[in-house]
Amino acid sequence: MRGLVDKRVPVGGGSRGIGLAAARRFPEEGCRVFVGGKRADPADRMPAGSTRPTRERARRMPLSTDLIDRLAAIVGAEHVRHAAGDLVPYARDATPLFDRLPDAVVFPADTAEVAAVLRLATEHRIPVVPRGAGSNLCAATVALDGGIVLVTTRMNTIREVSPAELLAVVQPGVTTAALASAVAEHGLLFPPDPGSRTVSTVGGNVATCAGGLRGLKYGVTRNYVLGLEAVLPTGEVIRTGGRLWKDVAGYDLTRLLTGSEGTLAVITEITMALLPAPADTGTGIAYFPDLAHAGRAVADILSAGIVPATLEFLDRRCIGAVEDFAHLGLRTDAGALLLFGDDGAPDAVRRDLARMADLCDRAGASEWTLAEDVAGAEALLTARRCSLPALSRLGSLTILEDATVPRPRIAEMVDRIDAIADRHTVTIATFGHAGDGNLHPTCVVADPQDTESIERAHAAFDDIFRTAIELGGTITGEHGVGAAKLPHLRAQLGDEQLDLLRRIKSAFDPARILNPGKLGS
Repeated sequence: MRGLVDKRVPVGGGSRGIGLAAARRFPEEGCRVFVGGKRADPADRMPAGSTRPTRERARRMPLSTDLIDRLAAIVGAEHVRHAAGDLVPYARDATPLFDRLPDAVVFPADTAEVAAVLRLATEHRIPVVPRGAGSNLCAATVALDGGIVLVTTRMNTIREVSPAELLAVVQPGVTTAALASAVAEHGLLFPPDPGSRTVSTVGGNVATCAGGLRGLKYGVTRNYVLGLEAVLPTGEVIRTGGRLWKDVAGYDLTRLLTGSEGTLAVITEITMALLPAPADTGTGIAYFPDLAHAGRAVADILSAGIVPATLEFLDRRCIGAVEDFAHLGLRTDAGALLLFGDDGAPDAVRRDLARMADLCDRAGASEWTLAEDVAGAEALLTARRCSLPALSRLGSLTILEDATVPRPRIAEMVDRIDAIADRHTVTIATFGHAGDGNLHPTCVVADPQDTESIERAHAAFDDIFRTAIELGGTITGEHGVGAAKLPHLRAQLGDEQLDLLRRIKSAFDPARILNPGKLGS
């Protein structure tokens, strides 16, 4: 534990830790972000030739009793937390090794309260970090500079579901699962399907542009955001977009705010597009000797004009971990597993499932199976959905990441990941979305106090992100940048784009109070 900052907030349970902690420690007193358990300057893990931003973030100001009282007057005393013990749950999100106690946590009930909190924060230059359920995987909601964590979970009303317009209007604290369930009662589908859908909020999905298992056929969150109500750091309330599928009046601020990770404005209402629910669904599974053969099947399926609703893969190590965990009867001698599925009219689903099974067979599958009913399909989907908890059993700390490459290079990327893991002497298993090239390399560390192992994991992920860029991909397909991947963003975007991001940030947030240390910093 040599070199650790004292009074570190415990990680807690180890296996709940998800996401890569970028090896950084910001210089503000008491900020605890670790490089494999040791202190580090933010520049230590920036790509070669990069420079630190010259513009300072909002300075941390301890909250006086007067400021706490003013917050209480805005949202109600029962909705302000500032005692040390009450702050601990909000010191971190689902990303391991990042933690920082905020000075206060507030729970506004509506747009007016959000606006009042932001006006107060701007007046006193207090950092504000918007937060939903805290299920993000990139340290996007860790208060690196302290200040106020603004939690939107009280704003959890589904205000409207309009089957005639194929849309829903919701507050940001509504969970993904709650919205999906509510619109299903009207025969409608909310397509975004992140793995954390039971707890993740719609506002959080929009802030990170969340993806999920249905991304290939249906797209990601940004494809369904029609309009937003948002509060600027100055307290001004703006509305972008609206209820229309076609609207090209002015800059597309709706798209700009989607994926902005709480750095430009606080989203207080979302108008989401919906689709008619498919009449039927079906799922199949195929085993291959290796990922190269599975990749050939993916290419053949898409080349045949089939766009599956589900096209997921697990590598050999994932298959073994899932079978040990869930006892699904998976073939542990296979080098790769491909989960495929579709939805739509019953005849079309049956036809396409048969075609996909045949194409897997021709591509070298050793075995394939089609689910006979909904229960069987859910059992097959369990193999993919339980990958993370299955891998988490292999060690006390699980570091889940995402990187995306062009589909034809999935097998090559996984081979490179395996070579990187061997080079750094770490255990990495890979699963992900074969249909859109989004991979989830997952590193398991036996002992979270083993700083050498954690540093090797960091080094391995550094190489993985560089490899993704080299292969024409990206450092993140769906998890976001947050604080965890900010050191890698220059390698992805270049200096010109980073400078543009900072200018956009300054236009929205001249006092630079919103989520400092993240995008635009």
